[in-house]
Amino acid sequence: MALSDDLALVAVAAASFAADGEELAGVLAAEPSPGLRTYLCAFAGPEERRSWIVLDGDGQPLASRDRVRAAVSIAAMCELAEENAGGGELEDLRAQLVTLRMTESPEGIDEAEEAALALERALGAPPRLASPDYLDTVGAATRRLERVLGQTGDSPFAVAMQQGLPVVVELAKDVESSYKVALA
Repeated sequence: MALSDDLALVAVAAASFAADGEELAGVLAAEPSPGLRTYLCAFAGPEERRSWIVLDGDGQPLASRDRVRAAVSIAAMCELAEENAGGGELEDLRAQLVTLRMTESPEGIDEAEEAALALERALGAPPRLASPDYLDTVGAATRRLERVLGQTGDSPFAVAMQQGLPVVVELAKDVESSYKVALA
């Protein structure tokens, strides 16, 4: 079954957890460990309040704080990686590289275009499965592109990821504090 089909089925299961005045706002698939697929479900309520549930592959809510935290963390890290890969503007960068090829055709342009395309492929099209492997693949493709473009020293991508860690921690706290079932 395709991931989009799984997400549709999970959305149906998740809808049963919506409180009065809430609606399902989104579902993200995450696999913090191989074979442990989970679905982070966000609900939007009145006054922009959010609540959360993480469902397993059978549509059952997780009650383990550690498993919920792992699912939230990998989903958030992958979203952060997608936002920052290629400087956050990969499509614009690819267009600039094409223009540069046509106007100046500098040495190394082929390698730069190949690295940008490889990053685009690594990112893939939604929906995506957030996992450590996905995060590693995006990170490696981003670092390759940075190097080809002449970036030395600290990776801007790695710096952005480190700076985003507090957001990931805050999201995990938010999920835990407004989780729909008791966590153990």
